[in-house]
Amino acid sequence: MPRMTAARAAVEILKREGIDTAFGVPGAAINPFYAALRASGGVEHTLARHVEGASHMAEGYTRAHPGNIGVCIGTSGPAGTDMITGLYSASGDSIPILCITGQAPTARLHKEDFQAVDIQSIAKPVTKMAMTVLEPAQVPGAFQQAFHLMRSGRPGPVLIDLPLDVQLAEIEFDPETYEPLPVHKPAATRRQVEKAIGMLNRAERPLIVAGGGIVNADASALLVEFAELTGVPVVPTLMGWGTIADDHELNAGMVGLQTSHRYGNATFLESDFVLGVGNRWANRHTGGLDVYTEGRTFVHVDIEPTQIGRVFAPDYGIVSDAKAALELFVQVARELKDAGELPDRGAWAASARERKSSLLRRTHFDDIPMKPQRVYEEMNRAFGPDTRYVTTIGLSQIAGAQMLHVYKPRHWINCGQAGPLGWTVPAALGVATADPGAPVVALSGDYDFQFMIEELAVGAQHRIPYVHVLVNNSYLGLIRQAQRMFEIDFQVNLEFENINSPELGVYGVDHVKVAEGLGCKAIRVTDPAELGAAFEQAKKLAAEHRVPVVVEAILERITNISMGAADIDKVNEFEELATEAGHAPTAIAPM
Repeated sequence: MPRMTAARAAVEILKREGIDTAFGVPGAAINPFYAALRASGGVEHTLARHVEGASHMAEGYTRAHPGNIGVCIGTSGPAGTDMITGLYSASGDSIPILCITGQAPTARLHKEDFQAVDIQSIAKPVTKMAMTVLEPAQVPGAFQQAFHLMRSGRPGPVLIDLPLDVQLAEIEFDPETYEPLPVHKPAATRRQVEKAIGMLNRAERPLIVAGGGIVNADASALLVEFAELTGVPVVPTLMGWGTIADDHELNAGMVGLQTSHRYGNATFLESDFVLGVGNRWANRHTGGLDVYTEGRTFVHVDIEPTQIGRVFAPDYGIVSDAKAALELFVQVARELKDAGELPDRGAWAASARERKSSLLRRTHFDDIPMKPQRVYEEMNRAFGPDTRYVTTIGLSQIAGAQMLHVYKPRHWINCGQAGPLGWTVPAALGVATADPGAPVVALSGDYDFQFMIEELAVGAQHRIPYVHVLVNNSYLGLIRQAQRMFEIDFQVNLEFENINSPELGVYGVDHVKVAEGLGCKAIRVTDPAELGAAFEQAKKLAAEHRVPVVVEAILERITNISMGAADIDKVNEFEELATEAGHAPTAIAPM
């Protein structure tokens, strides 16, 4: 039997599980693993500037393609605690990433050794498994189990913690005979699907809510096929955006308090039946449950048994992987269609399309300083249907979801449940690493951008080009808007007069200088008429220099984006609405 260090065995398993890319920061307690990584070869490593950044890079890498699993690596102590935020955001969005940490030697784990922390206990609530491996011979089994768990059932992250002596110990391990464990995913039965379709067929105004589980299962084509067979309009959730193209005639728009369309909410409120697939009824999608559920019958399909009934009790629940369920939904629907037993949904779908072309928000404003709506209008013009958008939380994300257009799954790569500031830069680097030929466009407000701005240097060092659209009003915009109900404007303003950049006025941080100092290119735009040219220049600079390019749009200081506080029938529209085609010229269905 071949002998090798446990660290080398772990690296060999990574490669046999399909891993060829990793992100991380080396340190004393993980150096044996890094030595094995170098000796073995075959895994390209990207050096992050912050260990939390490495975890978000791994997230972006996973989210970019079906089957990807991002790997992030750090040393003991604060490296592991830094990556907890990445594990939390991955867990909340059902994203598999593998976090590998170094640890103090096993004999010193309870002696308050330098940078020794019980990372297993800390990480347990936000992972499918968190394990400090105490016996070298258990390392292969721990890694094999990690990949099995990440891929089985509801996907999610795993942390494996390797004490220094465990990494260095020699074990018997034959990588040539290693095989991944079979993946387990629950599957719907035909009887269950027949019952669900029977309930749908009895409804007059049904909708499908398409969640992120459809993206994870790589089942978007099946969703579209089922919608087309039945003629039922589709409401994608924020995590499911792209499962059906925005310009598809059955895309009814998004629903919710924040990242929603006027026409999406209006159509939902007219519905009488909802089939949710791979979604979790997130509160910013549903708003108040009384309004959301009143007068509607619900069927919920989800891979996680405990997700059924977690938010509210559906009328019928099916535990199933989204792909396995949709395969049966398509099969049964096709049989019913061939038999002439599917209702005609033409009038209902037509009413949804009518709302889509009439209930629009205005995007065309010529104001200086510019309104954010104009930024997204110009992004629609500049960036085509192959664009992969990357963003996290804030008014920039909310407005982007209301006004941008997405046409394919995994082309809106968004941190949904956790929403940590700083996520966007490293996640965009992970996406661009996974798909170097695709146009990647990140979207941030100024505060999200500043949280992990140092990761731009990773893009410069490793030649990872993408375009980063930065909307700057020198405010914590979403929090300022939320403070309106308290009648305060407290500790949310970021303005100051930068003595080194007086041309900025009170906008404070000179993002152009910082980005250039980190080895990237940057363009500042103050006139909305110049946005289109700036985006074109940014694409050329990214292609020429192979680095991130920042386009900073200087916004009006006070901006309020459409959103509701409680119920989806009471969304506040702060700006004037579109009343003619010129008010929303890049809308999917212009007036």
